[in-house]
Amino acid sequence: MTTTTPPDPGHSRLLLLDTASLYFRAYFGVPDSITAPDGTPVNAVRGLLDFIARLAGDYRPTHIVCCWDNDWRPQWRVDLVPSYKGHRVEQVVPGDAPDVEEVPDPLQVQIPVILAVLEALGIAVVGADEAEADDVIGTLATEAGMPVDIVTGDRDLFQLVDDDAQVRVLYTARGVGKHERVTDAVVLSKYGVHANQYADFATMRGDASDGLPGVAGVGDKTAASLLSEYGDLARIRAAAADPAVTMAAGVRSKLNAAAAYLDVAPEVVAVRRDLELGVELGDLVVPGSDEEHPLPRAPESLVELVDRWGLDSSVQRVLAAFTS
Repeated sequence: MTTTTPPDPGHSRLLLLDTASLYFRAYFGVPDSITAPDGTPVNAVRGLLDFIARLAGDYRPTHIVCCWDNDWRPQWRVDLVPSYKGHRVEQVVPGDAPDVEEVPDPLQVQIPVILAVLEALGIAVVGADEAEADDVIGTLATEAGMPVDIVTGDRDLFQLVDDDAQVRVLYTARGVGKHERVTDAVVLSKYGVHANQYADFATMRGDASDGLPGVAGVGDKTAASLLSEYGDLARIRAAAADPAVTMAAGVRSKLNAAAAYLDVAPEVVAVRRDLELGVELGDLVVPGSDEEHPLPRAPESLVELVDRWGLDSSVQRVLAAFTS
């Protein structure tokens, strides 16, 4: 992302949405009785739009992005840790075809509708080849030059929290309406580590939801204690490899036994911040904010989508949130 003119930090605010996290939440949280006139389920579509309306109304962003998983399980991460997200694979296709993520059919049919509605509204959707939405978020948050709110139910993104740069996570584990504003102090209170240590913490602890085994026998408390004493994973490993450094024998043994995993896992866990996304801040402006960014971007298409899929009330809420 190229920043041409530094934004006014007192006014500008970027809202980054972990889109899949939100539409999965909408799918499982909004009744499946919500359907289009032809009976097609649209609970995820309407739920996501309602989330966007609520968040835009609460936080008044000047820029907004629906960050997209162009590749939900990049091969380069799998090459490093073969178990990475392996439990989410529906089937393994021989050859060069990518693994298929297990997504309920009633949700799968809604994803093209979500994309079409976002495009008609004029809300930026940004993805990158061989990258997850997390990596898109990491790059945009790092380069934004303005306060950033990251909306996600994924703890991995806690590593991006940066009080000095005014980057925080709006954590939706308990629901969008009950989200938690995560700052460095919140990460420290929850896990005993600072946000800039969270990736190392997660690497050692592991994460079953991502297929990361972690260091056997090292849980939250031990990982936090090690980071408190040594600062980061590189120093922890150096201490474990040096008999002259004081370290509990059991912990030293566990770390050294996990050397092969620790050689590669940090690259898998770390959110990328250096993608070439080919977008500028002007591409991410909230629709309706000026004449160059009308709301909606494609009114005729939006009318057709609203009529076909029965989205009137949810779309109206988005329009109202962006113009009020």
